[in-house]
Amino acid sequence: MESYSYLLFLAIILISTKLFGLFSRKVQMPAVVGALVAGLILGPSLLNVVTLDGEAGQYLQITAEIGVIFLMFSAGLETDLEELNENKVASLVTAVIGVLLPLIGGFVTYVLMFGTDLSNFKEVLTAFFIGVVLTATSVSITVETLRELGKLKGRVGTTILGAAIIDDILGIIILSVITSLTDTSVNVGVVLIKIGLYFVLILALGAAVRYFKNNIENIGIKRRVPIFAIAFCFLLAYVSEHFFGVADITGAYFAGLMLSYMDVSEYIKKRIETPSYLFFSPVFFASVGMQTSINGMGFKMWLFTLILLLVAIASKVFGCGLGSKVCGMTNKESLQIGIGMISRGEVALIVAQKGYSVGLLDQKLFAPIVLVVIVTTLITPVLLKIAMTDKDDSPELKVA
Repeated sequence: MESYSYLLFLAIILISTKLFGLFSRKVQMPAVVGALVAGLILGPSLLNVVTLDGEAGQYLQITAEIGVIFLMFSAGLETDLEELNENKVASLVTAVIGVLLPLIGGFVTYVLMFGTDLSNFKEVLTAFFIGVVLTATSVSITVETLRELGKLKGRVGTTILGAAIIDDILGIIILSVITSLTDTSVNVGVVLIKIGLYFVLILALGAAVRYFKNNIENIGIKRRVPIFAIAFCFLLAYVSEHFFGVADITGAYFAGLMLSYMDVSEYIKKRIETPSYLFFSPVFFASVGMQTSINGMGFKMWLFTLILLLVAIASKVFGCGLGSKVCGMTNKESLQIGIGMISRGEVALIVAQKGYSVGLLDQKLFAPIVLVVIVTTLITPVLLKIAMTDKDDSPELKVA
């Protein structure tokens, strides 16, 4: 009956994420916090009533992936291109510093904790890979929190979005270089060429969409428009991942960005909110908490997890905060941007899984990394709400 258990899992996830989301709002926290906690409780760390193994688990993982694609497509639709253009330098500087500090921090943490022999090439690669995992930024949690707080638009929100996209590309380049040193079938030069061609494709598609802007808008407010828009989103997400090795969520974001300045963008966004918020997004948020088991971790690994967590938080807050401060942001805005970049989410999990598959991570290192990913994902919306709320302005969160 495993083929039908996904129906039970979906029912449990939808009910639990909604109930915990309502509770989160009762205590003045974003609903995503409740959804993430629900995933932790349902997963192997506690009750283990919902599993991501087997056919049902595979279906949940695919559903979760669609959920995050919807979220990033919506984020692209809501991005103000003028604001993004004004903050392109800040996004670039923020991303570069926000990658370098975590990379160095992760490397040093591993070397000091495990007494790495720097003459052992494989051990050095593993140490660097720990840093690579920390460079990742999952903006989906931040996007949802900023949307709930009504702060997605503006230079803080657009700088976070822009920096996260650049972050993703830089992370892919570093990841490709590290893994290429363990796998002779991977050619670093080919990877760099692919990334360059990817941006050529994005620019060409953007120019084509702009050229046909009037034709698209002349269709008017009709149901075919959001259908074609979602198809375009999925197609670009697929092309990004399959042909260029760029994360599918990056393609989804660019798809939304290309349509964001059109008159029909608001209609598209409203139409995709129904399937996204009623079904796909809750599964995604819950799935984040279902991807690890803490059984069998000894004192040293717990200590390593704690130190790695502190490094993960501090390196993004100080790195991204410093980058934005250099570009003229206020102290408060720099802090908000740094906090908004803390969450590692599914991006770090994808990177960690890649490292595991090529032998750079073993099972004992995988669990601490996943715990760091979960905790950073959990605390980001909480800290971001505190940082984004003015004393004289308490934003009203949308009613679930």
